[in-house]
Amino acid sequence: MLELRPNCEMCDKDLPPDATEARICSYECTFCAACVDDVLHNVCPNCAGGFVPRPIRPTLARRAGVSLAHHPASTTRRGLKYDLDDIARQTAKTKHIPPEDR
Repeated sequence: MLELRPNCEMCDKDLPPDATEARICSYECTFCAACVDDVLHNVCPNCAGGFVPRPIRPTLARRAGVSLAHHPASTTRRGLKYDLDDIARQTAKTKHIPPEDR
């Protein structure tokens, strides 16, 4: 099950569980849509994969035991492990390659 990380790893914007602008890669690295579109150009700085919208976990249990109340979002904030110059170099090398071909 997804952690539903609470923030953008680049700009530290809050991304609550119901945030429609949250984007994740296959490793669940989490960024806001603005950083993905304007800075990262759909290249995860950690794995070089692409991003998809993060699903929103239901707040109400429409099935027993399956909801945000039963499986809360993570509260552990994360940040980038690479500097902005390194991210820019990685993005420049990778952004022209479709995510499915990386």
